[in-house]
Amino acid sequence: MEIKQLQALVTVAEVGSITKAAALLHLVQPAVTRQIRALEDELGVDLFERTRQGMRATPAGVAMVERARRALTELERARAELRPRADHVTGIVTVGLLESVLDVVAAPFTAAVTRRHPGIELRLLTAYSGHLQQWLDAGDVDLSLLYNMRSTSSVHARPLLHEAMWAVAPPDAGLRTDEPVDLAALARHPIVMPVAGHGLRVIIDQACARATVSLDVAVETNSMRLQKQLVIAGYGWTILPSAGVADDVARGILSAAPVSAPTMSRLVVLGRQRSGRIPPAVETVAHELVEVIHSVVASGAWPSAELIEGGPTRDGSVVREGARIRTPVYDPVDA
Repeated sequence: MEIKQLQALVTVAEVGSITKAAALLHLVQPAVTRQIRALEDELGVDLFERTRQGMRATPAGVAMVERARRALTELERARAELRPRADHVTGIVTVGLLESVLDVVAAPFTAAVTRRHPGIELRLLTAYSGHLQQWLDAGDVDLSLLYNMRSTSSVHARPLLHEAMWAVAPPDAGLRTDEPVDLAALARHPIVMPVAGHGLRVIIDQACARATVSLDVAVETNSMRLQKQLVIAGYGWTILPSAGVADDVARGILSAAPVSAPTMSRLVVLGRQRSGRIPPAVETVAHELVEVIHSVVASGAWPSAELIEGGPTRDGSVVREGARIRTPVYDPVDA
């Protein structure tokens, strides 16, 4: 099994065509066909079905493509890590970011890594916590922000902060971030909800069960962006993490208030695989991410967040100014 065969396999699977794959690989079409056939002969299975629509991976092909892509990624990371660069940590680091924290974390985090560590190639993937956890388990990301997750045998979860959930409404509702809204009052309005099974939906459903409150669900969606758009359009109120709406509230697009009676919050953690050697580049990026999060909370840009004791900054101290800090309290939810 050769690297060029794995490259051909992955490329054909991605584009669905021998001809297109050959163009991308700068090879002639027969060469790509030979590489695929040689791989099939070695494995003793068909990796593709030849259809009128193009090349479609068989179940065996799908499994092989997944592993081949991971192997090629590891080789690429090794080359980047070992490439000599004077006075620089080098390597490729893939980081998972929750969709709900992009507005407050993505830009300062990217700026910190690119400015301080030019030898690191940063790759950012965004998704919901459940998907990010799957990618972390599979090795598709090196580290990831997750929420309401304990450490497992395969993943170490470092608690970073507790974040309040906010009731979110159109501007004319007059919600204020310094005046909490009871869940019972929120229930008097139609609600735009995350779909059943979504991590945020689990938090909301658990709070409703504790308060014996039933919400009038108008619409369900798996998109935080769509939740906000539907609220703006007048289809109801919604409930979201503070980081996901802070910018919209500041710009007057939405109004929001912390949910009370009962309060709702989530625990944001930094997840990282336990197994194998942790490259210096991954360690470096993890440190930068934690430092940026502490700085963002301290500045007030991440409202209703409470830092958890023990998070280091560059000088080894814990950021305290402008943010409350408390010791970890676990309330795990399967996200």
